[in-house]
Amino acid sequence: MRWLCGMLGATVLGGIGWALGARVGLETAVILGAAGSGLGLYWARRWFDDWLG
Repeated sequence: MRWLCGMLGATVLGGIGWALGARVGLETAVILGAAGSGLGLYWARRWFDDWLG
């Protein structure tokens, strides 16, 4: 369940980062998408451990 929560967070924040970066250009979209995915994974797993784990 922790894995699923992490993947959901990475997908959501990665998509948001990509959408914001795509307004500037492809390279920015890739960078912000990757950063968003990493932050989403970290925050979702941390939330899971604090509230459900």
